[in-house]
Amino acid sequence: MLVQRVVMPASGRESWTLLGDDGAVVEPAERYLAYLAAIERSPNTVRAYAVSLKLWFEFLQHTGTRWDEAGVEDVARFVAWLRAPAGNVIVLADGIGVRGPATVNRYLAGVFGFYDHHARTGLGVAAELVSWRRISRGSYKPFLHHVTKGRPIPVRPVKLHVPRRVPRTLEPEQIVAILAACEHLRDRFLLSLLAETGMRAGQALGLRHGDFVSRKREVHIVPRADNANGARAKVRSAAVVPVSTPLVRLYSEYMHVEYGDLDSDYVFVNLFAGRVGAAMTYPAVHQLIGRIAARTGIGFTAHMLRHSCATGMVRQGVPIEVVARLLTHRSSTTTSQAYVHLDPADIRQALRRAGVWQEQESR
Repeated sequence: MLVQRVVMPASGRESWTLLGDDGAVVEPAERYLAYLAAIERSPNTVRAYAVSLKLWFEFLQHTGTRWDEAGVEDVARFVAWLRAPAGNVIVLADGIGVRGPATVNRYLAGVFGFYDHHARTGLGVAAELVSWRRISRGSYKPFLHHVTKGRPIPVRPVKLHVPRRVPRTLEPEQIVAILAACEHLRDRFLLSLLAETGMRAGQALGLRHGDFVSRKREVHIVPRADNANGARAKVRSAAVVPVSTPLVRLYSEYMHVEYGDLDSDYVFVNLFAGRVGAAMTYPAVHQLIGRIAARTGIGFTAHMLRHSCATGMVRQGVPIEVVARLLTHRSSTTTSQAYVHLDPADIRQALRRAGVWQEQESR
């Protein structure tokens, strides 16, 4: 089977579909993927779900099971099939599967989303593939409780446990070294913007000149579906992020020295490779980071700068609600659980600032 890129005829948006061994569209999968595209899910999300369904339908083909007759036991076998190594690989007693729990869970999300969609559109599927749980009547009201109003909501009946791994963050001196290693103002401005604001790479790549308001020292993050480079802001509505005076000066210097008279709406464009003036792409950012990592010996990613920014602000006493607003998160819980990584020394310092340790030590 093959995951194929397509362009939606009405909107011109990029999407993905699934082709069978005969080259024909796999109709049940196409209906779900077309639905995701219609509700404007990210093309990357649609592609990820298409890959999940590709593996699922290949598994069903391998086991001789019809898609609309599969049940939870088939899903369990699918998990084992995903975790099993290739036939020509010898696994030691303590070996691990080819795909980790987090990867398997991503595939399962696509499969269960597929069955949930078909169940809601009235097609008959195995009941246990669309499990439900009722919202608690206790004092805690989850997000969107006003929508469910206590009615049952769908959940995934199969999910692997994923050990939590804390992403690495960069120390301030490492960030300084990274910025110092940039050969061009554009590159230094890009990485400085990511390090100072915690902005996503896609949010930066989608910036237009009108989004950078120098006189107010702020950047507007605007969701757009027509970015020439495919950049995604991952926000539902426009957000405003303050920036420092040095960053504004760096932007002005970049515009004057390197950008010059180029006719482009995009802030970050190709200047030294590729088609000059074209919007800078994700691969170009990855290549830039690879060159700087090799030059400095500091392994890092664009997203690591985001994690480092969040952790650094919390270490300096910035309230988590403010950090969440800067990172354009809708909930501070997301920020604290996924983006703030404090070690025992940070906790000790916080206890001292609060006076807890002084009280204990004086007794």
